[in-house]
Amino acid sequence: MTSTAQPDSQQWWQAFPEAKASCSLVEASEVAALLEEALAAGHSGSRDFLLVDVRRTDWEGGTVATSINFPAHTFYQTRPTIYQLCKQAGIKRIIFYCGSCGSRGPRCAGWMQDYLDEVGETNIKAEILAGGVKGWQKTYGGKLMDWYDEKAW
Repeated sequence: MTSTAQPDSQQWWQAFPEAKASCSLVEASEVAALLEEALAAGHSGSRDFLLVDVRRTDWEGGTVATSINFPAHTFYQTRPTIYQLCKQAGIKRIIFYCGSCGSRGPRCAGWMQDYLDEVGETNIKAEILAGGVKGWQKTYGGKLMDWYDEKAW
């Protein structure tokens, strides 16, 4: 197979600064417990966490329930708006994930934590879902997933 990339072309993330912050990993079991509690409270219940799926074109198969999609490729520029929305909503934890959380999820979590640190925010933390959506699906199948498609796995 031949590569179509030019030798001097850069990866999408190289257009942005390297994340300085190191973010904690959150196990799927902890996120599942948070989701079950939030879902039991119903639509009028409050919750203090936000799940962010940073996949762009590889989202087939479903997402962890209640996740919002902010593709990694355009995430960096949206940090101030995401921060304002989270602050106003009382969010304390922003939990990022991608396919396996080897690159995009940790990168976006680091960028978000860098921004939180820059603005002096100490009540909101960026975290990473260990194993990403692939780890989630391996552990839970379609449980607590939106738009689950078993054939995609």
